[in-house]
This record gives sequence, structure tokens and C-alpha cells, in this order.
Amino acid sequence: MWVGRFVLMPDHLHVFVSAEGSNCLGRWVGSLKGYLASAKRKLRISGEAWQDGFFDHVLRGTESYSEKWQYVRMNPVRANLVQNPGDWPYIGEVHRIDW
Repeated sequence: MWVGRFVLMPDHLHVFVSAEGSNCLGRWVGSLKGYLASAKRKLRISGEAWQDGFFDHVLRGTESYSEKWQYVRMNPVRANLVQNPGDWPYIGEVHRIDW
């Protein structure tokens, strides 16, 4: 699993992941949720960490990674959290994923 770009929002997370040749995305998401929920408990942050399940969207040949990324990176702007997506501090890239 390779984590590419991500946007962390107050109530959800968008993450671009490459799982080429693998069918373990569900297992990886479960591990990520478990790890982050544990960290949340250690910090004594109350409330639910995650909803059940997750939504995934597989990019297909006709879809553009850059178009999907542009839509996702605008989430903080659409949520009126910042005026410019570059001002949102919880946005980044772990590994460059070439599509």
C-alpha cells in the first residue's frame, strides 16, 4: 500500500492510496482506523473516532487523478474553513503516486 495525497477534514479523511496488485484495501483501512483510534484514546479525546465501513472509489483509465485531487483539495474551501486550499494545514503528500 502506498499513501499518496491526503486531506484531513474535521469530520473525515480523504486519502489517495495505491494498492495495485493487492486486494487488501479493506484490511489496510481497518488497520489505519485502529491505529488512529488508539492514538485518540491515548490523547484522551472523547467521542466516536470512525463510522462503520468506508467509501472507496477506484480510479479507472478514463478518470484523471489530477481532476479527482483538485476536487478533494477544495474540500476545506467548500466547507468555509479557508479561502485558499493552500492555507489548509492538514493537506499533503506522503509518496508520489504516478498514474
